[in-house]
Amino acid sequence: MSNIIIHVENLGKKYVISHQQENSSRYRYKALRDVLADGAKFITKKFIKPSGYKMPNPAREEFWALKDVSFEIKQGEAIGVIGRNGAGKSTLLKVLSRITEPSQGRIAIKGRVASLLEVGTGFHPELTGRENIYLNGSILGMSRTEIKKKFDEIVAFAEVEKFLDTPVKRYSSGMYVRLAFSVAAHLEPEILIVDEVLAVGDSAFQKKCLGKMGDVATKEGRTVLFVSHSMQAIAQLTKRCILLSKGNVQFDGNTSKAIQLYLTGYKDDAEQNACYQAPLNKTGNYVAWARVHTSEEQGVHCWGKPITFEFALHISKPHESLRFSFQVVNHLQQPMCIFWSFDSQAQYCQQPGTFILRCNIPKLRLYMGSYTLTTWFSERSSQTLLENLREICPFEITMHSIERPDYQWQADECTYLEDAVWQIAEKI
Repeated sequence: MSNIIIHVENLGKKYVISHQQENSSRYRYKALRDVLADGAKFITKKFIKPSGYKMPNPAREEFWALKDVSFEIKQGEAIGVIGRNGAGKSTLLKVLSRITEPSQGRIAIKGRVASLLEVGTGFHPELTGRENIYLNGSILGMSRTEIKKKFDEIVAFAEVEKFLDTPVKRYSSGMYVRLAFSVAAHLEPEILIVDEVLAVGDSAFQKKCLGKMGDVATKEGRTVLFVSHSMQAIAQLTKRCILLSKGNVQFDGNTSKAIQLYLTGYKDDAEQNACYQAPLNKTGNYVAWARVHTSEEQGVHCWGKPITFEFALHISKPHESLRFSFQVVNHLQQPMCIFWSFDSQAQYCQQPGTFILRCNIPKLRLYMGSYTLTTWFSERSSQTLLENLREICPFEITMHSIERPDYQWQADECTYLEDAVWQIAEKI
């Protein structure tokens, strides 16, 4: 007997987009003359034009949110669905949840589906939390006896006992999500579909939900489809991931590879190379260029692997004492660590020229995310800042590598950096 629980074949979803015409002021408000003119155009198109003739309509455009999407999911799998905004993730989940009808293709689903796609989905704002538990459970196909059996667990997980008999229209968005997720997760559907809605909750509840979804998939043998822009959450929960791009499946396979493609495949050409370049011999430009040599291609670095930061320092005249340092800064512009090149390593200050300065770190253990560099170049004796560069050399760190696909990120891991090794290369 096949254990395929979801089979999707050549799935497509088409929408028709309306564009405002050039003479938009005329069509902002419709008068009687406009209605009569439109009617005359319709009669002309229908009865006067030759058979089979199709009038072009520049005000309408076909848009395929999904196109030729095919995949299979086995029972008990936890699948991540990732992609940039507009890739078709939410449309795919709505089609699988039978909320939206597909334009083409075939879907075969075995078992009941519980979906959590938007805050408040399936809840009536005028009803209390208690009443909405029974209402939402009934929508998911559960009997009153089944709901009553799980009622205490649902309330305890959602942590809304105090407001259980309050109309949910007075709930915050976080309370909405806690209760909705708790109902969907505890009423034992064969397939649980969760969109980015969990981002509304606080960090403690997100961690709690990830643990629950992991138990649903591994211990209870149910299927989970999880959409998120948090690669950390995707890496923790799933081993297989579907990467969507412009409505098509760009990749379907190992989560680590999908995350790397997601992090590298959506950058502009200017960002493809995690490298800062500046022209040589430019007045006041002491750092001629800077580079980050990551473990993977296109500026992606795997957690715990060696990394090298390389800088070309242009010295126009000898100095008594120079100091160079740089920081690794996260996407919130918060410094994570700083590295100094001390006087004993500053042979480059004794003569003019351009020197390569390298900093090798045996194991870089920063959390998953986006990082840039900030550099300082100063004269130590006079404490004069010669140059300060910010937000250069963008690179990404992933907690997964192809060699360690089963690595699980733990929240209690701390950032740790072993001693950096500085090296002065030959003069160029």
